Amino acid sequence: MIMGTFTTIGPLLHLCGGQNNLPIQQRSSNHHHEFKPFFTCFSTNNNNNAFSSTTTFFHRHRFLSHVVAASEIGTPIVESSPHQCSDDLLFTKIFPIKRTQMMEGMIFVRLDQSKELRNWELTVGCNLPGKWILHWGVSYVDDIGREWDKPPCDMIPPGSVTIKDYAIETPLKKSSISADEGDTFYEVKIDLKPDSKISTINFVLKDGENGAWHQYKGRDFKVPLLKYLKTPKRGFSLWPGGLTKISNILLKSITTVHNDQDKSSELINPKQENGQLEGFCIEVPITKEIDFNNSVTVSVKKCYQSETLKNVLYLETDLPGDIVLHWGLCRGNSRRWEVPPGPHPPGTVPYKDKALRSQLQAGDSTKGSSLQITLGEGFSGFAFVLKQNETWFKCMGNDFYVSLLDSNSIHKEDQPEGVEREVTKGTSQEASFLSFTDGIFGEIRNLVTDISANKNRKIKSKEPQESILQEIERLAAEAYNMFKSSVSTFSDVTSTLEPEATVVEPEAAVVEPEPAVGSRISTLVPKVCSAEGTGYEILCQGFNWESHKSGRWYVELKDKASELASLGFTVVWLPPCTESVSPEGYMPRDLYNLNSRYGNIDELKDLVKKFHELGIKTLGDAVLNHRCAHYQNPNGVWNLFGGRLNWDERAIVADDPHFQGRGNKSSGENFDAAPNIDHSQEFVRKDIIEWLCWLRKEVGYDGWRLDFARGFWGGYVKDYIQASDPYFAVGEFWDSLSYTDGELDHNQDAHRQRIVDWINATNGTAGAFDVTTKGILRSAFERCEYWRLSDSGGNPPGVMGWWPSHAVTFIENHDTGSTQGHWRFPSGKEMEGYAYILTHPGTPSVFLDHIFSHNKTEVGTLISIRTRNKIHCRSVVQIVKAEWDVYASIIDEKIAMKIGPGHFEPPAGSQNWSLAIAGKDYKIWEAK
Repeated sequence: MIMGTFTTIGPLLHLCGGQNNLPIQQRSSNHHHEFKPFFTCFSTNNNNNAFSSTTTFFHRHRFLSHVVAASEIGTPIVESSPHQCSDDLLFTKIFPIKRTQMMEGMIFVRLDQSKELRNWELTVGCNLPGKWILHWGVSYVDDIGREWDKPPCDMIPPGSVTIKDYAIETPLKKSSISADEGDTFYEVKIDLKPDSKISTINFVLKDGENGAWHQYKGRDFKVPLLKYLKTPKRGFSLWPGGLTKISNILLKSITTVHNDQDKSSELINPKQENGQLEGFCIEVPITKEIDFNNSVTVSVKKCYQSETLKNVLYLETDLPGDIVLHWGLCRGNSRRWEVPPGPHPPGTVPYKDKALRSQLQAGDSTKGSSLQITLGEGFSGFAFVLKQNETWFKCMGNDFYVSLLDSNSIHKEDQPEGVEREVTKGTSQEASFLSFTDGIFGEIRNLVTDISANKNRKIKSKEPQESILQEIERLAAEAYNMFKSSVSTFSDVTSTLEPEATVVEPEAAVVEPEPAVGSRISTLVPKVCSAEGTGYEILCQGFNWESHKSGRWYVELKDKASELASLGFTVVWLPPCTESVSPEGYMPRDLYNLNSRYGNIDELKDLVKKFHELGIKTLGDAVLNHRCAHYQNPNGVWNLFGGRLNWDERAIVADDPHFQGRGNKSSGENFDAAPNIDHSQEFVRKDIIEWLCWLRKEVGYDGWRLDFARGFWGGYVKDYIQASDPYFAVGEFWDSLSYTDGELDHNQDAHRQRIVDWINATNGTAGAFDVTTKGILRSAFERCEYWRLSDSGGNPPGVMGWWPSHAVTFIENHDTGSTQGHWRFPSGKEMEGYAYILTHPGTPSVFLDHIFSHNKTEVGTLISIRTRNKIHCRSVVQIVKAEWDVYASIIDEKIAMKIGPGHFEPPAGSQNWSLAIAGKDYKIWEAK
């Protein structure tokens, strides 16, 4: 190679194939992972080493577009300031803003020869801020069945910590080499000897700041070394899942680039001198959310303009980029925005006659922007929000507000106490609620306006209007969920409103709703009920896939009722009770015929009565998505129903491919085995409501388990819940989790979002089974990957991490376990699973097969621990560890728990912990 030559190379290892295998310049610009090339400076010596000690990584940080909202903040800081020059400064208010931005970087792995030219050196680096720790181990040549071992002492860098007998944790240190001022590169170097018996180096990269683990597709990074430090006679096998064909890439290095060839960015096949490996380097993209603390400062002072004394407001923020100010002035005690008379700042434009929009001007420095506004007479307050691209910044979810009362004559330091009426955290949550719902109603008003505009344009298609109406339903659900919640549970409901999870603030959020819209919603809200129970429910699924076979399951379960009560269960889910084509009950035909394979109607009523005597509620399994027909139509299709509900083809959705329905299109997914019922038909909804109310009265059911809820819109569920008024309701919204190349993705936000969306569609009247948590637990236990139990924000990764009061957690049911076994939990790990869901928020559900087995005593003990510590569906989880072999958390500061073979002891401090139960790979402690 030529001394001093700079060669641009793309990533030497790309993800997933396809476009990613092209040179960077040829990739489509809309590809999700847009890699930045990194630049490597090579020098050569007499031994023609491809990578020498002068190798330097020049790196770039790249921010991802990410919609966030300002998080909850404390009371705005009010400062008194002295008079400045001839201007009379009345007061200054400082509002802190916390924003989160996604940063993209790279993990770099490089193998090259050390300075002594005898040993080799493995370098692992990262170019994102963080407290990075390399969690690593080795595999030896003679190891069989063991992937991780502790490396030899002379190989361990200074400052490392031993993790049991199989791994080392080494902190990455800041490198002295940096491409740009202010950028920092973190790295660690590990010396390798050519005669070593190490076959592979295994590692993952841990961010000590947030506990996140970075790996490739959920598996260890692996650097195979066997025989390759001497003679590479076969290809590598790096990263399971086919990250790329490493034999074609890792064994490529950079050779001399002639001046007459413009190939500086191409990958060139290396020359192998005497079979010696020349080295390699790779890069793998990672992302991390970085928190930034900013602020907006508002000052009001008196100034003379044209010999007239005016109040002038000066707004300044250190938020980066282009900032747009949406603002208005308020009169009296109202927070209603008004457009004040001019003059306005240059470039100001009206926004829907309700507000003004002004661009903040960049200051002399590269950071921050500001704006000066002359205030009109007769206004009591200045209200505003800030917008950066598509991100809205507010104050605790409300508009920023600055009181201008008496500012013409009173200095801030002289104002009477209580003049400012800021909504402060912990002192006026009701006012915060009212202001927040005002914003939601503003969004609804804007959507209704859109419907009106569509009608005026005489748009024939109903699809835009239907989508808008569904959005109104969702917003109304959010408003109601806040309305019905007490102040103590307010944070649980609003936790689902994270911008990336559920809602992006529209521009209409700053618009006050018109009275007609507000009255419409206010008349709707009192009619809505929520079937959440008390929050302390512990659910038992009281049957399995084989329970029907005896023909007298109701009688058998009645004999077990007292034992279920003694174990601490408060709710029992009973099997489908109607006559059914299939003996299990999930192909119902005559809904009013309650003589099933589980028993007759009298036995069912006796069973429910027995549970009520023991203080246990009962849930009926309501199969509402589909119904089997009694008769064939003239075409020989089974689509005519008998019994009390003698529906015809109009009750079947039109897009069911098998049953020639004449209803409307389905509002969900089709169930192929039976006619899918069209819930959009008024007569169908009326009949179902009458049937549910009849079951409540005739049988005594206290609530519902809704089968195949994915098949019809949650808005219809809202109607059924409102009418039947159950104590508790939960829907089975079960679809597939996210996988890549057969591996479960760590990020399951899209999956749990779909479940949350369904709950939202029900107006929050029903919960849903937390299928996300079930799938993640299954994978974590099956592969010993307990790091999966923490999402990117450090919260539980299932629905319980977003909306715990509406999450019904479980590890097994009649479909996944029993003799069906469609998605069975790892054998022998059941108690670990129950140690997790019975100590965490949400409403836990225990499968009957696990109760009446050798696990009964342990299940009973876990329920007892949950009950006496008053753990409930909204309990607070603090995740302490989420690593490969151990997960640990503290719940409500009352319980500490760990699962997995790894070690954990609760931290010593103000609380003393006593061990409450210890089982195979799990322990639970209680605070004394």
